[in-house]
Amino acid sequence: MAKPTTYATPICLGLTLLTIVSIIIGVHYHNALIITLFLLPTVAYEAYRTEGETTRWASWVLLFLIIGELVMIIFKINFDLASFSFQNYAYVGGYFVPLGDVKIIAPGVMAVLSLILFFRTIGKYTKWLSVLIFVSSFVIVYTLDPNIFKSFLSSSIIQGLFNFGSF
Repeated sequence: MAKPTTYATPICLGLTLLTIVSIIIGVHYHNALIITLFLLPTVAYEAYRTEGETTRWASWVLLFLIIGELVMIIFKINFDLASFSFQNYAYVGGYFVPLGDVKIIAPGVMAVLSLILFFRTIGKYTKWLSVLIFVSSFVIVYTLDPNIFKSFLSSSIIQGLFNFGSF
């Protein structure tokens, strides 16, 4: 059954404002925790709104990832997957995502999942929320490590442009 849309527009507007403010503050202070913490309500509302089989799974994995990201940032957990797996890239959801610290990989996977949500969902509100998550994921990577952000941009966005809508 479709979720009610009576308050969806004001909720999405409020979440957009919250996202913009958190990005400005997070980039200014170079603090990914602020962006991640204030992205949690957006991801939770996305999980609530999605109804399709694959989109529901994608949104719940997003929620799990954002909670994990918060835990890793708060407790300063560092784990380098590139050295553990002896690979520099992983193939996730049709995209090559650079490997490195787990705190960097989680937003990368979140960006890929938000693309999946954007292209596979029908609802305008879930598309709206997926755009907020996509942009925030890139900003989180930038605040954690600007150098990896450049690599992340070249691998994910360029592939996404060439594979536009091929989900």
